[in-house]
Amino acid sequence: MTDTSLWHPFADMHAVRGAEFVLERGEDVWVYDTAGRRYLDATASLWYSNIGHGRPEIAAAIVAQLGKLEAYGIFGNMTNAPARDLAARVASYAPMPAAKVFLTSGGGDSIDTAAKIARRYWHAKGQPERTHMISRTNSYHGTHGIGTGLAGIAANRDGFGEYVRESERVAHDDPAALRKEIERIGPEKVAAFFAEPVIGAGGVIPPAPGYLEQTAQIAKEYGVLFVADEVICGYGRLGRWFGIERFGVVPDLITFAKGVTSGYLPLGGVISSAEVAAPFWDEGGRVLRHGATYAGHPTCCAAALANLDVLENDNLIPRGEELEGPLHDALRSLAEHPAVAEVRGGTGLLAAVELHPDALAANPAAIAAVATHARNEGGVLLRTLNTSLAVSPPLTATEDHFTIIRQAFDGALDSLS
Repeated sequence: MTDTSLWHPFADMHAVRGAEFVLERGEDVWVYDTAGRRYLDATASLWYSNIGHGRPEIAAAIVAQLGKLEAYGIFGNMTNAPARDLAARVASYAPMPAAKVFLTSGGGDSIDTAAKIARRYWHAKGQPERTHMISRTNSYHGTHGIGTGLAGIAANRDGFGEYVRESERVAHDDPAALRKEIERIGPEKVAAFFAEPVIGAGGVIPPAPGYLEQTAQIAKEYGVLFVADEVICGYGRLGRWFGIERFGVVPDLITFAKGVTSGYLPLGGVISSAEVAAPFWDEGGRVLRHGATYAGHPTCCAAALANLDVLENDNLIPRGEELEGPLHDALRSLAEHPAVAEVRGGTGLLAAVELHPDALAANPAAIAAVATHARNEGGVLLRTLNTSLAVSPPLTATEDHFTIIRQAFDGALDSLS
């Protein structure tokens, strides 16, 4: 492999240059490299290929829209039919009645948008001092400026300076920590609390029993907006349109991306409750001076609408919950391996295998080694995290695929010894 000019995200480019792994095509849960070798996509790429790869329905919708109006901005009163239709459809799925939808280009955009809406909402309500935002340890909220500032994964903040001064993180499993932090800051200064229903990139950590319900109640008690980060957990990954629904919580804002198009084209958004939207919708002269160039991109919206059709017509949304047990069951006994500390899962179609501290101490490159062995020898693509390896296959996966994933883990973990 020759050297590359492509700077890869989250990559040690000294190691990557000259050693890129090039994929060429995909079909359902499988992807193929340039030599024609097949791999099981055990992570739905970056958590997003919910309907699987290569669906002709999505390609057809994209081509059809390209032939009519490929792109046009929606600033001011401009719009297009796919953007309007998508906003209406997403709002109909939301747990908040009369919801409004602000479209973005992806998850990072959505987090920044939600944070700005939250702050601007309080400004409009005559409480401009409410600027503080609270997130959780191990949380991942994208890599844009505000998302970097909110990040609960310390490594994702290190070396970048301070992006958001008024941001704090609390323990991801202790509702009392949220109450304590709100009171320490002063409730009159706190704008919003951000929470992933299941923490994704921070280790695939399901919520402690009652955690989301209790933190939502605490936020409501202090008038703090509850923001559900559904970039990973939405569109069937937890067996609902939005994962927060499993916990009976009705948030003030929802961020989404990934599964809304299953990654076929970049798109995201923020769903707002009617109450949060009201100062901007019910009163004239108040403009939210924020928006992405490609917000409401008609071709991206057409892809999303076709993707939502597939999710509905193929009854894929419930599979995130139907398959969570079988996936966890297929992997849970890996915890008996001496190189493994814990296997997490059981809430949605995603799981993680945490390596033992001793294995990581003996081989600091153990995570990468397991992933490489699983790919090269087991034909399975895994997602490497800080101290664990994640699994989040397309919603079209079956228990037979879980067996293949398990076998790849067996060989890869044994290779460490």
